[in-house]
Amino acid sequence: MARSSRRPRRSMNQINVVPYIDVMLVLLVIFMVTTPMMQPGVINLPKVGKADREVNAEPLRVEIAADGSLKLADKTQTEAAADAAALVAQVQARLANGSSRPVVIDADKTVKYETVINVMDALRKADIAHVGLMVQTGK
Repeated sequence: MARSSRRPRRSMNQINVVPYIDVMLVLLVIFMVTTPMMQPGVINLPKVGKADREVNAEPLRVEIAADGSLKLADKTQTEAAADAAALVAQVQARLANGSSRPVVIDADKTVKYETVINVMDALRKADIAHVGLMVQTGK
């Protein structure tokens, strides 16, 4: 009788990590390509030599983008507004509890002066006491 010279099969006690490395490299490339595309809208503020004072309280920010679109930013939340009246309603809802938080208009420097003044006027007419403009200090 002939004996087979084969050794019995043993189970493999190692994990093949090459496929996992391939998947991780593909994910790394995807994140490297998509991250620069996910930048938030940048508002180009006008610069001044010296600002009057800094605000100690966390202000509500009214953002006016270069295309004239309005947004209300409060800490981590940002809400879009269709027009100045909708923006005033959003601000009043945030200040409904009687807080005296300031409202800062954060407008791009290419926005028409008239747009900024119209938003500021709408906020003043709604009896919002502390309204200011955000600028960059420096030259």
